[in-house]
Amino acid sequence: MAKVTNSPNPGHTSSWYAASANDKRVRPSLEGEETADICIIGAGFTGLSAALEMADQGFSVIVLEGERIGFGASGRNGGQIVNGYSRDLETIAGRYGREKAVQLGEMSLEGGEIIRQRVRKYGIDCDLVDGGFFAAFTSKQIKEMETNKSNWEKHGHSGLEMVSKAEVGKYVKSDRYAGGMIDRFGGHIHPLNYVLGEASAIESLNGRIFENSRVVSVEKGAQVTVRTDRGSVKAKYLLVCGNAYLGGLLPEIGERMMPVSSQVMATEPLDQGLIEDLLPANYCVEDANYILDYYRRTSDNRLLYGGGIGYGGSDPADLTGVIRPNMLKTFPQLKNTRIDFAWSGNFALTLTRVPHIGRLSENIYFSHGDSGHGVTTTQLLGKILGEAVAGHAGRFDVWSSLPNYPFPGGKTFRVPLTMLGAWWYGLRDRLGV
Repeated sequence: MAKVTNSPNPGHTSSWYAASANDKRVRPSLEGEETADICIIGAGFTGLSAALEMADQGFSVIVLEGERIGFGASGRNGGQIVNGYSRDLETIAGRYGREKAVQLGEMSLEGGEIIRQRVRKYGIDCDLVDGGFFAAFTSKQIKEMETNKSNWEKHGHSGLEMVSKAEVGKYVKSDRYAGGMIDRFGGHIHPLNYVLGEASAIESLNGRIFENSRVVSVEKGAQVTVRTDRGSVKAKYLLVCGNAYLGGLLPEIGERMMPVSSQVMATEPLDQGLIEDLLPANYCVEDANYILDYYRRTSDNRLLYGGGIGYGGSDPADLTGVIRPNMLKTFPQLKNTRIDFAWSGNFALTLTRVPHIGRLSENIYFSHGDSGHGVTTTQLLGKILGEAVAGHAGRFDVWSSLPNYPFPGGKTFRVPLTMLGAWWYGLRDRLGV
């Protein structure tokens, strides 16, 4: 059953987040010439995390957003606070050396901590709930979780606990899973309300945000000039934080990431007893498959369920047709439940599946490619961009030293080649190997 609602928040996609946003104000577009210490492209998680860090230190900040605050992945994602990165620490150690793995491991919990600190400091109303559950289908996935748990604990992560098949029902009432692992330092938020709360905090610190102000050119120099159709900003530093929605503005960044879509839907509000029975602990859930499902409760008792993948940012014609069957495999008791909202959004994938952060010149910095772990890593990397501009580049140098590569085949073949790899790993999921 589907009765998908159109967006009640102009300029945003037709999501439950847009419908339930606390702040639906439209900020002005950039008109004329402005100056600032820092100009930031992109009013999503990364850009606003950096902007808040900079504004809090007394820098003058201007953020340019091509659409609306949180228009992209930052305002459309599953809202899950998942600690760590898209690749585990042993993989990172194998690629980049043990020292790099230790350094990244020491930062791995900070993104979630930043969210909680800012919620408290700025009074951001974003339905923050603690706790996450990773669901395993097979004994192989359980063994992988046990290994990951051991590795993360070496880096100070004390919030992980294995869950037996008999204990799964404490977190999710479904017979699909063989066990799993909880992360007490995980959790979930209303991501659009979080990013809107960050925006308000920036403005309270005299930062300025311009919506519907797509950047059309960047002129490098001792001062950077950033132009839109109707205005320009001259700044000492530019931070490029457009991620999957950057488009063709800076090809030297764009060729090293690929937009990938994920689909999400939200049911009608469920009976209180039913939603508490399905997810008793109110933890967010994601499974351990390569192409995974993720879901959680919302503050108004909906089930928000996501999954699927579209390389190159392509979407299926019928969003609910992709996600709803998976939801019913998990919760067959919802077969007569109406779907009120369905939407998709693009995140930026790198070839290494590790975020890419660096410089294009002495005063142009960028961060992109959180590869599906953006809720937490964007908070960390946005803060690190701010640190680097302020003259404290130690952590920035760790990240920028990690090799990153363009996708093989360029724009023509990167999608089919990546799809082939995804098909292989998806087949392994289905076969349980």
